[in-house]
Amino acid sequence: MADAHAHGGGNLVPVLLSFSVFSRPSAVPAGSGYEVLIQKFLSIYGAQIDVHRKFLMQLFSEEWGQFIDLPKGFTISEKCRLRLVPLQTDITALGNLSPATAVFFCCDMQERFRPAIKYFGDIISVGQRLLQGARILGIPVIVSEQYPKGLGSTVQELDLTGAKMVFPKTKFSMVLPEVEATLAEIPGARSVVLFGVETHVCIQQTALDLIGRGFEVHIVADATSSRSMMDRMFALERLARTGIIVTTSESVLLQLVADKEHPKFKEIQNIIKASAPESGLLSKV
Repeated sequence: MADAHAHGGGNLVPVLLSFSVFSRPSAVPAGSGYEVLIQKFLSIYGAQIDVHRKFLMQLFSEEWGQFIDLPKGFTISEKCRLRLVPLQTDITALGNLSPATAVFFCCDMQERFRPAIKYFGDIISVGQRLLQGARILGIPVIVSEQYPKGLGSTVQELDLTGAKMVFPKTKFSMVLPEVEATLAEIPGARSVVLFGVETHVCIQQTALDLIGRGFEVHIVADATSSRSMMDRMFALERLARTGIIVTTSESVLLQLVADKEHPKFKEIQNIIKASAPESGLLSKV
């Protein structure tokens, strides 16, 4: 396009990025889509943007003389004006969970990880609670296994009865096309409760991919771990800063029933009568 400039061997297209009362000129590579543009907004206005809120990106239309919602599949091809508009905070932005809109992701809880992962026995125990709670409340469960040919299947202690999907992967993120297709088949799915290993690799990449697709993510801190406590704790801190909710298993289960009068409350109460193991979260890094 005539408005693209060659910089360092690549075509950069000038864009005017507006947020709140601010407007700043910038440039992005030709062909950039939504994710690149969001990162550019964050790099410029990060201090002003509340990552806990939802936003709508809009493009200025010369035809209509006003901003319009960014068209699906939009990519930058010529000079343009874009703005980021905060939406009204809704119930999901507040971190609420409901069985009708939640999906559980169990990530790579496999036998070969047992000797290497810190507090693996504890996170298996907590994972058992979560899977039992999901069965009681009728919440879909999606389970991944990282290269099971070499790393083995999910540990026997975890009962996967009724899981909606158990799939092998080599990619670190659980967000593969077949998983996205399964999520699309679950009516109203908008919150993912995520647990497993490793916190700083597969859990982190899965969480970032999910929020990039508009899902709210709850990471169960006492049901996820790494080989290194340093990696585990820094990953949880980083994820919390991106707007992902870092929580505990008991908090998740009680939030899902929400009321002592819930017909399944006593069954959930039986799961949490004994406190969950702290899985090293209270230990020094």
